[in-house]
Amino acid sequence: MVKITDTMFRDAHQSLAATRMRTRDMLPIAEKVDEVGFFSLEVWGGATFDSCIRFLNEDPWDRIRALKKSMPDTPMQMLLRGQNLVGYRHYSDDIVDKFVVNAVKSGVDIFRIFDAVNDVRNMEQSIKVAKREGAHVQGSLSYTLSPVHTIDTNIGFLKELANLDCDSLCIKDMAGLISPKDAFELVKRVKEEIGIPIDLHCHCTSGLAPVSYYAACEAGADILDTAISPFGWGTSQPPTESIVASLKGTPYDTGLDLELLVEIAMYFKEIRKKYEHLINPISERVDTRVLLYQIPGGMLSNLLSQLEQQNKLDKFEDVLAETPVVREDLGYPPLVTPTSQIVGTQAVLNVVMGERYKMIPKEVKDYVKGLYGKPPAPISDEIRKKIIGDEEVITVRPGDLLEPEYEKAKKEAEELGIVNKEEDIITYALYPNVAPKFLKGEAVEETLECVAPAEKKVAPSTTPAVSGVRQFNIMVDGVVHEVSVEAVAGGKSALKDIKMVAASDASSAVSDGNGVTAPMQGTILKINVDVGDEVSEGDVVAVLEAMKMENEIVANVSGVVKAINVSSGDIVNADDVVITIE
Repeated sequence: MVKITDTMFRDAHQSLAATRMRTRDMLPIAEKVDEVGFFSLEVWGGATFDSCIRFLNEDPWDRIRALKKSMPDTPMQMLLRGQNLVGYRHYSDDIVDKFVVNAVKSGVDIFRIFDAVNDVRNMEQSIKVAKREGAHVQGSLSYTLSPVHTIDTNIGFLKELANLDCDSLCIKDMAGLISPKDAFELVKRVKEEIGIPIDLHCHCTSGLAPVSYYAACEAGADILDTAISPFGWGTSQPPTESIVASLKGTPYDTGLDLELLVEIAMYFKEIRKKYEHLINPISERVDTRVLLYQIPGGMLSNLLSQLEQQNKLDKFEDVLAETPVVREDLGYPPLVTPTSQIVGTQAVLNVVMGERYKMIPKEVKDYVKGLYGKPPAPISDEIRKKIIGDEEVITVRPGDLLEPEYEKAKKEAEELGIVNKEEDIITYALYPNVAPKFLKGEAVEETLECVAPAEKKVAPSTTPAVSGVRQFNIMVDGVVHEVSVEAVAGGKSALKDIKMVAASDASSAVSDGNGVTAPMQGTILKINVDVGDEVSEGDVVAVLEAMKMENEIVANVSGVVKAINVSSGDIVNADDVVITIE
């Protein structure tokens, strides 16, 4: 018998619907799902934590407790990024400890723990704490293909995880790359050489997953990951009902009730309608380019979004071609959070800026320094110098370099008046820039419009047209944009002014002197200078958060800061003047 882990409450909607499913849409069907007899339900981790507080105005800790209460008979599973937890950087060991302890208390039974570069040192602390707390630990291999990733190296890594006393192992194929032949060989060797239960997790991006699942069953796989059909296929997992039906009557029969699964699927078929506008058709199709570029489906949609933000959608094919080049430069990291963002964003920047490594985000520099762990293959001296100059590369466990953070975060959170329970401190420690607004009760759930993108209307504003200019309000993802359009020769229209209501009026201000401009669209994260400060050419005067990465804005001349035209939190467009230097 093969067991099933269903991802309907986490990876399925993360892969297809931008992790936007609300808890209120999960709970009505939860008791019915609890009757199925799944090995586990993946309900937490990944991007759900971030999405809850950033977009949904939901407490992720309340979500896991509510799901556990509604499904007491089915183990609750989460995806944990090792030392990254559910964030995008490494956190100190005391934060890892507090997070795992509270996750167990809140209802997590199984921790699937992975590391983006398969550096076991980044997984040791979370594995140790989860085992101490009595949870089931599923050590995970981030599966990828490259000259340095072979069946032998994968088996070697899985043996390291088994030696850390993991209860089961997972082959996490986030891009849908594993072939039936390799699935059979890898699973067979795990069963022969390691012996503990093995789970195969695949996405359907390349179309190989269902066949690879059957091959894995023949090799002795114990668990398969699937997604209830309305949120299956494409960049999600194979549909639960299809896999259950295909294994019926074989030695791998799951024993699950297909009629009950169909009833659950019909519920989610209706729920999906709410989120249809978030589902990019690209994410639903088989795309065999993933076998060439090895870009996971979620990363594909992210690249599209990044290029759209920069008004460079015409460069999509160029970015696809650049991504494997950057990946090779950086030592062939598997493309999974956060390395998928690191590689993908650098590829976008290389194409958009028209020069390779002209702009390098902080996260890319940290990766090359070794702060994310040891790259699978050595990075050449040429690339290393281009990215970090003469800075040293660390060789110790990255977590050893981090000072304890919990008490500092606790003090800051208490001073902000945002602590009602211990989990609030952890939430703040993980997301210090996003959590305060949520924890203060100032966050607003983003608008969920039940229309497809092509059906969205552009409504005229109440402001009268002046001098041939017509004004419109356009809502995109809950943000209202005021747009003025003026007729020009030939009957065409030109956008004369676009202003995000959420952005400061000052973001487009221009003063006399030399303007330091934003290189791309993004959010001002930090201003490093004051009016009157002397700066030298090359000094970092501000930090721009774009495409989930921190990008330095540097002075292009030496002089005195005459004007600061933006504030932290402002949204700016490419070429907006950020700071004026005289």
